[in-house]
Amino acid sequence: MKALAELDARGVRAVLLDIDETLTTAGRLTAAAYAALERLHEADKIVVPVTGRPAGWCDHIARMWPVDAVVGENGAFYFFHADGKLGKRFVDDDATRTQKRNKLEAIAKRILAAVPGCALAADQPYRETDLAIDYCEDVPPLPMDAAEKIASLMKEAGLSAEISSIHVNGWFGGYDKLSTSRILFDERFGIDIERSNREIVFIGDSPNDAPMFEYFQNSVGVANVRRFEGRLKAEPKYITRAAAGEGFGDVVEHLLRDR
Repeated sequence: MKALAELDARGVRAVLLDIDETLTTAGRLTAAAYAALERLHEADKIVVPVTGRPAGWCDHIARMWPVDAVVGENGAFYFFHADGKLGKRFVDDDATRTQKRNKLEAIAKRILAAVPGCALAADQPYRETDLAIDYCEDVPPLPMDAAEKIASLMKEAGLSAEISSIHVNGWFGGYDKLSTSRILFDERFGIDIERSNREIVFIGDSPNDAPMFEYFQNSVGVANVRRFEGRLKAEPKYITRAAAGEGFGDVVEHLLRDR
């Protein structure tokens, strides 16, 4: 991983970012990090959080934050707010989502019984498509081996599974953060991210960001990504000196330094 200072910021017109421990710090959105997000938006950059967080959160984020859209539940949908209205675009239709969601409860029970100390994520009631198992947010932190066991159990049950900095998320379907970001940029912004790869920066911190780290030429890990060294399917191309929200602020400062 190269130092952030080596990233060529010329021509960057869009920033995709994870939320938990990338924008936030120890579970909190600081004033400085939010101000950095607003600076990006005011600089006419396309700003899109890409998160494992639930539809309930993403409704608020799309409406209230200085962003152009949000991709949620690890790629299950994107939401946007335009002309005073909230727009929603799900990968699966209503009937398919209901059918898949009904299968998740039994899988959750098996995982909770098999991995002592884990719990349903507190935000599970606000989810449309996936199962989120908490291994260190509101429960005493479990070792990474426990998170990997949860992911393995999800995969055995037929789910796609990814580990974030706080949860293990599982869902039925082949989509991920990258595939739905591609749909979003095509449908909402008229941008082919393959052709415009160099003009997009992605910032993240954990294994569920690996598809984004691998794909984008300008992928950045905030310093706490080092927590997952040896467990990432792909590493970011660049890394910040500071962790979490402070590291995010450093990326924004770097991208806007010539303005």
